Amino acid sequence: MSVFTALILGAIVIAAAYAVVIYNGLVQLKHNVAKAWANIDILLKQRHDELPKLVEVCRQYSQFEQSTLAKVIAARSQVASARERHDLPALGSAEGALRAGLGRLFAVAEAYPELRANEHFMQLQTRISALENAIADRREWYNESVNVHNVRVEQFPDLIVARTFRFSIQPLLEFSQNEKRDVDVKALFGA
Repeated sequence: MSVFTALILGAIVIAAAYAVVIYNGLVQLKHNVAKAWANIDILLKQRHDELPKLVEVCRQYSQFEQSTLAKVIAARSQVASARERHDLPALGSAEGALRAGLGRLFAVAEAYPELRANEHFMQLQTRISALENAIADRREWYNESVNVHNVRVEQFPDLIVARTFRFSIQPLLEFSQNEKRDVDVKALFGA
């Protein structure tokens, strides 16, 4: 075998090994995105299961504002539907509506001292607030995972391997415009 042939074979082996390293890195990033989504999905499911309990406790107080409860229930359904379809734009919008509904629910609850004194209500409020914080943390981690994945899929030479094996850009979990606006405290407390 000539030196030139050995050099060509060596270059091919090095290029193939480099392509394998790139491919394995892209697979790992793809699975990190899936894992980050699964973590959000678990928390959304937990919150989905807790909300009916909170609504039921509030319903026990007959004078409690029924329109607020109806909005929370409707938003809960929208989040569940978007989550099941993996529709991230719809999920971001539904999440905004649900958080606004929960904020209104907790604000209205302030006007009902006997509800605030209800131990079950307080436990559910604490649990749902903790889930909200965890969801926010997981959304950040998901978007970071997606960003790292998307950058690698578009960078050279990774994009050659990504296109060859059909790695695609993943969508970010974005907030709705309503969720980005400043909170109207007067409207929230009905002042």
